[in-house]
Amino acid sequence: MAVCGLKAIVLAACALAAAGKVQLRHSSHKVSDEALHVGSFVTPLEFKHQLRVCNAFPNTGALDVYLGPECLTGERPMAYKSCRDFATPLKSGDKLEFRLGDASTGTFSVADLPNSDGVLLLVIHRHDSVSTAVAFESHIFAAIDSAQVAVIDTYKGKDVAVAKIMDKSAKVSKDPKAVAPVRSEELRYDSVVAVSPGEYQVELVGASGKQESRATLVALSHGSYVVLRVGVERPSGGSLPSELVVFPNPNPEALHSGAAPHVASAASVLLAALAALWAC
Repeated sequence: MAVCGLKAIVLAACALAAAGKVQLRHSSHKVSDEALHVGSFVTPLEFKHQLRVCNAFPNTGALDVYLGPECLTGERPMAYKSCRDFATPLKSGDKLEFRLGDASTGTFSVADLPNSDGVLLLVIHRHDSVSTAVAFESHIFAAIDSAQVAVIDTYKGKDVAVAKIMDKSAKVSKDPKAVAPVRSEELRYDSVVAVSPGEYQVELVGASGKQESRATLVALSHGSYVVLRVGVERPSGGSLPSELVVFPNPNPEALHSGAAPHVASAASVLLAALAALWAC
């Protein structure tokens, strides 16, 4: 029985080695203490912090984003109501400068970042409805299984409106004559909520009960999203309406294909293990 157990262990180790899980090296030469310290197998943890910027600053001009001397937006400055993800790595103390043409509109300093992967959401918007001063809203999405939604109100004006989330369509029950009611809940501003994967409708409803704006939210597992209320009421004219911006906007088909990569990965490991058994 001990021999069979040892054989099973050897075969399992061989299979894992072929699948790229472990590396086994054998040598009959004596290795000196100095040689053991030539290459360390202990490396410090490195966390990935992705930057997501949303331009909620009402202006006809587009904004450029700079990290030090580097222009992150390149030749595609960010228009009003647009959001964008940047792959540039971030660290504590970095300064992000926003420019409108050659004029600097504001600078955001990155504070302490978490010791985990995450997405730094940064929203630039008007400080008030009169001046052109800017303000920032920020949030760091943690890397968790649930879909997360940050709800932020950047509208400047007297208009009062609430954001509501509801099912994209009514769900039909087993009884073809009965239709399940559409679920609807209010999204509180300046909050972060978790939602189940699915396709939702987000609406902006005014004080009179009239719908002011509507957008679709496709929530995927592990995803991070932002629901923005934008707009400005200018006393001197040139107001922009209160409306919703939702970002990002994945394809709804991804809701039905999320499990495919996991199945393919498991199958590839199994095939590698079988090949290793033949080789052993």
